[in-house]
Amino acid sequence: MTTMDEHRGTELADAAGIRYLTPGNTDFTETNGRMLSVCTGGEVHSPVYVHCSFPHTNQRSFLSIRTADNKEIGMIRHLDDFSQGTASLIERQMIIRYFTPEITKVIAVTEEFGYSYWEVATTAGLCRFTVRNGSGNVKFAAENRLLIIDVDGNRFVIPQVDRLSEKEYRMVEMRL
Repeated sequence: MTTMDEHRGTELADAAGIRYLTPGNTDFTETNGRMLSVCTGGEVHSPVYVHCSFPHTNQRSFLSIRTADNKEIGMIRHLDDFSQGTASLIERQMIIRYFTPEITKVIAVTEEFGYSYWEVATTAGLCRFTVRNGSGNVKFAAENRLLIIDVDGNRFVIPQVDRLSEKEYRMVEMRL
């Protein structure tokens, strides 16, 4: 028996053309090259990529599975619906795609000619990177979570801005 909300969700998915991938209609495997492959509807797609609808707030729900040319195969409603083995395969791909070191200390931020030069300690070690000023490259991804994108497209995050020292906050605030 389906609830009214589930029925409405099915109608919306049909109207939007969303195909939901479930353990009953989908089989994920790892290729020899450690990429992700999916078999659904009798078709094998390899490699496939995982795109999170909410990468900074919820990486376990509404995961879009896409081909190399960015064609959506389907959407995973909840990763927890899958077996632990399958969920682990998908999570490994997300770790690669969404590698985002957390900034643990802001050492220095200087500015010159429309760019800011950052020196920070992160969960991946000491990093130096350049950010183009403006263009939303330093922005809040959630209420207290700051996302920083450098000129090479690498992402860094300050998970709790309110935990920065006053000096660190002043350096960062100038770039918002």
